[in-house]
Amino acid sequence: MQYQSTRNKSISITAAQAIKKGLSEEGGLFVPDSIPSVSLDEIAGLKDMNYRERAEFILSKYLTDFTVEELKYCVENAYTKEKFETDNIAPVYKLNDKTYFLELWHGPTCAFKDMALQILPYLLTTSMKKTNENDEVVILVATSGDTGKAALEGFRDVPGTRIVVFYPDNGVSEIQKLQMITQEGDNVSVCAVKGNFDDAQNGVKRIFTDNGYKQMLAANHFKLSSANSINWGRLVPQIVYYFSAYADMLKADEIALGEKINIVVPTGNFGNILASYYAYQMGLPVNKFICASNKNNVLTDFINTGKYDKNRQFHTTISPSMDILISSNLERFLYHLSGRNDSFVAGLMQKLNNEGSYEIPADIKDKMTAIFAAGCTDDDATLAAIRNCSEEYGYVMDTHTAVAKSVYDNYVAETGDKTKTVIASTASPFKFNQSVLIALGGSEAVAGKDEFTLLGELAERSEMKIPQSLASLKTKPRLFESVCEKGEMIEVVNEFLQI
Repeated sequence: MQYQSTRNKSISITAAQAIKKGLSEEGGLFVPDSIPSVSLDEIAGLKDMNYRERAEFILSKYLTDFTVEELKYCVENAYTKEKFETDNIAPVYKLNDKTYFLELWHGPTCAFKDMALQILPYLLTTSMKKTNENDEVVILVATSGDTGKAALEGFRDVPGTRIVVFYPDNGVSEIQKLQMITQEGDNVSVCAVKGNFDDAQNGVKRIFTDNGYKQMLAANHFKLSSANSINWGRLVPQIVYYFSAYADMLKADEIALGEKINIVVPTGNFGNILASYYAYQMGLPVNKFICASNKNNVLTDFINTGKYDKNRQFHTTISPSMDILISSNLERFLYHLSGRNDSFVAGLMQKLNNEGSYEIPADIKDKMTAIFAAGCTDDDATLAAIRNCSEEYGYVMDTHTAVAKSVYDNYVAETGDKTKTVIASTASPFKFNQSVLIALGGSEAVAGKDEFTLLGELAERSEMKIPQSLASLKTKPRLFESVCEKGEMIEVVNEFLQI
């Protein structure tokens, strides 16, 4: 299987080359030149496999230039019981007869990004060897909270790599910030950016598309790559857990083979829900995708109207990982919906860059709304969803999962759709303990208390164990306190690389 750029499909490279490069030269994203199929019989066969075996099976469909041994090495090093505190890796929790949570937060940083970022370093370093690359890889990451820590942890002290993470100053939760600025490792660097996530993400994209800068890096034996979901090696592992959830539901006799399910995903960058769409294109039986947004509802408006418009107020919410107005992975989705029309996609992205908006034709919008629904919710409704779910079921959600649950409840009320539904649960409630405790006990529940007191109180209220990776933050030194202007990000990289 070869990989094309969404903006120039004449480009044709291997999976290893796509993972190594991260982003195409002209700014396009790499996509497979065909979508592999998985039969219902093969899906039934996943029932009796563990998560690692399921991952090897699905990844082998896309990473066709990797040997069986190479894939096994990557998977078995990434998905261990020690890292995920469970052998199930991505367990499914049954809330009621129609609703199931796919828990994607049992990894070392307590967020769904671990599902991809624990394996990406192995995929990348294997790709480097396969393509005879000798330069040191410099990973640049813009994060709205979770990707940064997950990438730092994944690439920590991996030979032949360095990683620089940029996060929006005052745009992540206190726990997320502590996770990043206390990161250990000889090859890591972290810097806050004055601005929001889009400012950080645009800064990283500018570095990636600056050919003169890349030439200067090459002269110093460095090569840029990305751990954001613009990198195919980051997106493809996410396809696995949707198949895994379906297989677990089959095994538990919750669904029959071939029965369609709904999938609800809280998303800002469109990567996590795009992974489920790839699974559907491969053969996973899906009735409807429900895209859930917070008050930054650019995706909701796009799916409902066909117009993408980032020219709007940016809101800082209690679900900060979704505080995004530029959804990078939508580009891949549009490429597939348009019948792999690279010039069409390039034109849309040019319009987005120049005018901040674009609109898709009615026929493409109709293709999208045939399978996608979308909704958004505000902070008050998010808090209410956490409180109601706890009171009714004794299950405590984080603020992002609660956005999905709130949007899903509204969708059911509007449509009456009784299809069994999997909600992607994307973070541990402990990562957003202050907001979760306010939902459960009001503002007085958090008044005057520090993060670690709040962790303890949430453990007591939820009857859940504090993840060790969060509990240990209390005694870790703060190693990265620097803040830069959005125009100074290249200087930050240069200082770290000492060039």
